[in-house]
Amino acid sequence: MAGQKIVSFFVSLIICSLVGLAVSAFPVHPIPYTLVPSSSAPAPVYYPPVTSGPAMHGSPQMNGSPQMPDSPGLHPVPYPIPSPNYPPESSSPLLAPVSPPLPVPAPIPPSKGVKGAYWPSFTGFPVSSIDTSYFTHLYYAFLLPDPITSKLNITTNDEEMLPAFIATLNTPNSHVKTLLSIGGGGCDPKIFSAIFNSSSSRAVFIQSAIEIARQYGFGGLDLDWEFPNSQEDMSNLGTLYKEWRKALNKEAKVTGRTRLLLTSAVYFASKYPISDVVGSLYPGEAIRRYVDWINPMCYDYHGSWDSVTGQPSALHDQNSNISTSYGIKSWIEAGVPPKNLVMGLPLYAHTWTLKDPNVNGVGAPAVGVGPGNGILIYSRVVHFNSANNATVVYDGTTSSMYSYAGNVWIGYDDPLSVKKKVQFARSYRLGGYFFWALGQDKDWSISRQGMYLVSWLQVTTVCTHPSLLVTICWFFTL
Repeated sequence: MAGQKIVSFFVSLIICSLVGLAVSAFPVHPIPYTLVPSSSAPAPVYYPPVTSGPAMHGSPQMNGSPQMPDSPGLHPVPYPIPSPNYPPESSSPLLAPVSPPLPVPAPIPPSKGVKGAYWPSFTGFPVSSIDTSYFTHLYYAFLLPDPITSKLNITTNDEEMLPAFIATLNTPNSHVKTLLSIGGGGCDPKIFSAIFNSSSSRAVFIQSAIEIARQYGFGGLDLDWEFPNSQEDMSNLGTLYKEWRKALNKEAKVTGRTRLLLTSAVYFASKYPISDVVGSLYPGEAIRRYVDWINPMCYDYHGSWDSVTGQPSALHDQNSNISTSYGIKSWIEAGVPPKNLVMGLPLYAHTWTLKDPNVNGVGAPAVGVGPGNGILIYSRVVHFNSANNATVVYDGTTSSMYSYAGNVWIGYDDPLSVKKKVQFARSYRLGGYFFWALGQDKDWSISRQGMYLVSWLQVTTVCTHPSLLVTICWFFTL
């Protein structure tokens, strides 16, 4: 018996050692998605952002119907931008898109990754219902600037919700950091454009933001400007980041308190389209130097403004640059370190009414919006699929989900597709991910999936550490 135990131990030791060597021998690369046949979608039609799509994202209410715009928001469909530094994605349905030749250093430890989410203060989802075990950073959305004074405006609703948000989340044993987000899809972008155009109004805005963050006990500030609409706007944004970070450093030094974080929700790609042929570049160098991280809003790629169905948060798109992989690569090319990129994930769907129920793949002709006036939160998608016996398809080409029942078509993410996208974020050593928005998940199933993957990666890292191999192998022989 003892001899068998010893033999078992050494066999396990050899196996674990070989596994450890195999894992450590290969760097982390983008993980190919599971291939599932999907319909052949036509090349997308490109529209100017102002004339063809809604100017702001209308985020869904808890009952699944749209309400006032609010998000990190709608992305007008971008014009084609050549990408000479990236190999073209494969047009063959049997091959995964080719990844760019980026160096792959050691991944960021999972414990340091951002797992964020925005809490819309006006939706009715109680802050007390947030399961904080799935998040590291939570955003209060939103405060708006006063166009006359340049100071942040606190509404009657905010007077009630701000203290509740902080009192609930800033408990002594809480690991969650809270940030105050300014702007959103419901804020007229021209207000930011005017405020940030002069040094005096920028100074007033910055001071007001710092004072309110400290007054209520936030750990950071977030700017969600949707969107800077000219190169002058982008230049002013870069100046704002510089002055804001300088003010935060000074305030922390004078008060002896921990410096407030500075983050910013941005377009999914580093160039924002202001027409079908012209775009303005974000200030990549200023972001790298002065912002803790940015939140590329990797969703709303397709919606009610399209005459065909499409995946609203496609990880890959073989026919265009409208995809998360393209957007993230463009930010890295713009000089923003991967660790300063926190990838956005939606907890809601876009819906269409099919022209022909028998033509129901990605790119199928549509005659209008579907349930929820074109938008359904994920929990409502789950209910719709069950109640209507919908056909649910994992689209391997885009790493996204869609379902259809009768003439209704829904494009969305679920736990499986989110897992694929978080794998992508991890493989590119991104700083983390965030969700729009709290209250839209179904029993935290998507939020839980993201945390499970991070935990699995952490266990994998520990289990392949040479100093622990003997102990782990001995444990499995007991």
